[in-house]
Amino acid sequence: MAVHFHEEDLPAGVLADGPIAVDTETMGLITHRDRLCVVQLSDGSGDEHLVRFGPDSTFDAPNLKAVLSDPQRLKLFHFARFDLAAIEYYLGVMATPVFCTKIASKLTRTYTDRHGLKNLVDELLGENMSKQQQSSDWGGPDLSEAQRDYAASDVRFLHRLHAELVKRLEREGRSEIAQACFDFLPTRAQLDIAGWADHDIFSHQ
Repeated sequence: MAVHFHEEDLPAGVLADGPIAVDTETMGLITHRDRLCVVQLSDGSGDEHLVRFGPDSTFDAPNLKAVLSDPQRLKLFHFARFDLAAIEYYLGVMATPVFCTKIASKLTRTYTDRHGLKNLVDELLGENMSKQQQSSDWGGPDLSEAQRDYAASDVRFLHRLHAELVKRLEREGRSEIAQACFDFLPTRAQLDIAGWADHDIFSHQ
């Protein structure tokens, strides 16, 4: 298992075919303000790839964009809503089709309100992951080894979580409603970008 670090684009041919785990690191939680700094990917083979973008980046990353926009490749996220918006806003592609482990968790693990990635990895996989670097400066000139390992860990477990959550969705008869939620996520991300992040347009108010 290795973590591979790349600047400004993903090298061609480094990922196997099939589902791809994806995550992002940004300067904060407001998409328009807080630029995209890192995109993490894993094909599930044991290696992770980190693509870092500098403060003056034009986000011209043809190889990465091709992978993210490939309609034949399922993208696995945890809290896809945020990552889809960041990828769309900065890279100009919508990373679909999508499976979100956070949504799948909320539809199946109704016995708890703990749906963070760390919680899922602990309960479903019996492993531990550190979140110590979650609030750190991703826009600096260098990323520490701790930051790189943290970023890689955010995609390291998603293939295994996907497999387990698919079983649970099927067991509880919620696969179809989950898929409908996943299909809506690009629209939800576009609503966030357009200014409706904190307003529920489906509510009566």
